[in-house]
Amino acid sequence: DRLTQLQDTVNQQAEHFCNAIGIIQQTSCPSKFPNFDRSGSQTPLRTNTQEDYAQLFAQLISRCAKDIDTLIESLPNEDSSTELQNQSLRRLEVENQEAAKRLDEVARSGEVLLEKIQMALEDLAQAQLEIHITSLNR
Repeated sequence: DRLTQLQDTVNQQAEHFCNAIGIIQQTSCPSKFPNFDRSGSQTPLRTNTQEDYAQLFAQLISRCAKDIDTLIESLPNEDSSTELQNQSLRRLEVENQEAAKRLDEVARSGEVLLEKIQMALEDLAQAQLEIHITSLNR
């Protein structure tokens, strides 16, 4: 349903944000703080890679935000939901009654066909019995 899709999309958006922050932490250059000297050097990833990640996560986050907006807009309003549900139930009830009528008609024609088949089988059995009796009398 729509709420489950919305929840999944929100979770996906949270995952995109989490991954984006992880990449920022991984690829960022260390900052220098005054009165704090740190020895050792770390080499950050190439600038092109940083820009690629930034572009990728910007696209993922914006696409996911659009999906969330679309899902929210597709949710029914509180005011109209009761009337919409009633209309839907009435429509389904009419469809159900029509389907029940069709089912009754099919069942009746099936019963008629079954009777015809049973009568034909009886006629065949009677004809075979008569043929068998005739062949025994010869």
